[in-house]
Amino acid sequence: MSLSLRTVTFRLLLATAAITILSLSAQASDPVAGTWELNLAKSKFSPGPPPQSQTRTYEVTEQQEKMMAKGIDAQGKPTLVQFTAQRDGKDYPYEGSPVIDTIALTPVDTFTLTYTAKKAGAVVITGTRVISKDGKELTLSVKGTDATGQPVESILVFDKR
Repeated sequence: MSLSLRTVTFRLLLATAAITILSLSAQASDPVAGTWELNLAKSKFSPGPPPQSQTRTYEVTEQQEKMMAKGIDAQGKPTLVQFTAQRDGKDYPYEGSPVIDTIALTPVDTFTLTYTAKKAGAVVITGTRVISKDGKELTLSVKGTDATGQPVESILVFDKR
């Protein structure tokens, strides 16, 4: 009976290891996974002023992604926004922003997705996220309105760290 328990335990350990390896491999193969640093020189903000800095971290598990963005706004205040969403076009909570409270992600291909952000159910921002084929640059297009209702049309370029 002890041998049977050892066999079962060994098989469970192997299964757990295999699941972990597959999960890590799926994340590693997704081009958005990792840490990205805002490149202010390549980015365009309308209206300005731009933030002083922003670092985004993406974790990916199958079709779910978790994004956390930490930064310093134009006035020197720390910022933190984050979400966990499936890439299925449905709305998911977006935390830390005065402008939006949900985000919906829709994949176009391995390197591109579109997104729609809402506040109180109304669309306020739409855009596209494109990752370069070499995986070193992430570009976010942003079009919509800010918290005061002013039009926004910006391009944010991030470099992979």
